Amino acid sequence: MHEITEEVLKAVKEAAPEGRITCARAHELAEQLKVPLIVIGQAADRLNIKIKNCQLGCF
Repeated sequence: MHEITEEVLKAVKEAAPEGRITCARAHELAEQLKVPLIVIGQAADRLNIKIKNCQLGCF
């Protein structure tokens, strides 16, 4: 498991004010923060944030 920093948690929380974040936005955050996408997903899980509009139809 990758380390989820406070910076990542804060960014994900701010990107999901209604408790949801799009998959595209999750990809953008991963790129901006220079972390693997899995870290964004793990942060969303930890914060009980749902990922919606997944390009692969997984969420």
